[in-house]
Amino acid sequence: MAVEMNTVSRERIPVTLLTGFLGAGKTTLLNHILSANHGHKIAVIVNEFGEVGVDNKLVVGADEEIFEMNNGCICCTVRGDLIRILGELRDARIGKNGRKVDFDRVLIETTGLADPAPVIQTFYVDQEVDDAYSLDAVVTVVDAKHAEQHLDDGHEAQEQVAFADVLLLNKIDLASEDEVKSLENRLRSMNPYARIYRTEKSNIETEKILGINAFDISKKLEIDPGFLEEEDHEHDNSVTSIVLREEKPLDLRKVEKWLFGWLTTHGADVFRYKGFLYINNVKQRVLIQGVHMLFESAGDRPWKDGEEKISELVLIGRNLDSSWFQKGFEECVAH
Repeated sequence: MAVEMNTVSRERIPVTLLTGFLGAGKTTLLNHILSANHGHKIAVIVNEFGEVGVDNKLVVGADEEIFEMNNGCICCTVRGDLIRILGELRDARIGKNGRKVDFDRVLIETTGLADPAPVIQTFYVDQEVDDAYSLDAVVTVVDAKHAEQHLDDGHEAQEQVAFADVLLLNKIDLASEDEVKSLENRLRSMNPYARIYRTEKSNIETEKILGINAFDISKKLEIDPGFLEEEDHEHDNSVTSIVLREEKPLDLRKVEKWLFGWLTTHGADVFRYKGFLYINNVKQRVLIQGVHMLFESAGDRPWKDGEEKISELVLIGRNLDSSWFQKGFEECVAH
């Protein structure tokens, strides 16, 4: 069953979810973030327990789950449930239970977790997590030299691309310009709204991946109103994107019926969806985004005078029938 998420504005701790292909340079990126002079105090959550090294500054191997670091960061191992870990970090930040840990954002590194969806959904379904945290961005590291093979051979790599807000096309020094351009086109056909940056050794300005509000559809649209514009690409890939557009105003009741209908029948196949709607007799844009069968919608700013009113919605998923979705979207037009 779909769940409409709370959209009340409040100060919450921003969270960056870091994922990536095996050997793509994800740990190198984590080390870069932790050693950079960005002024942030970061709590790091990793989803494995044992001996973990971060630039030789951190060794995890004790029974404790929160570890102080000498560069202003802390590390927390996900040996237990993510919700519990986030709760303990929240309590430590305010000094509850006698221990105070100072941080202003959280970085979750999903080592060994192929599908980012379960982590993303944590920020949707648990009210206490939703009250304390906001998902800032999903950052996926892609190996420019071997990504084509990864994308052909496994669904895991495809899903990591599908859920990304930012794609770091890493190790470009090991691939030709033609290979990089071909891969960029393939990634954009799978996920047209993700920002793509080319990197070597995962070296990127931290302001491009931290505090960017990329998971917040309203912020994204203010930064780049045309982010749903799609270039024509074709590729034999089970994970694809569909961009739905409609210039005529939509009927809200029809939209709700259509939305709940395809969530029931296709919710497992649609990984992410984002967009805004032009609703009949509503003066504001209606923003919508979701992960599988969990979604949120909210009224945004009023339409501006002279602004083109149009509904645009991008869906990313597996084996999607674009004509079926387009037909249903067109049937939502108000009469």
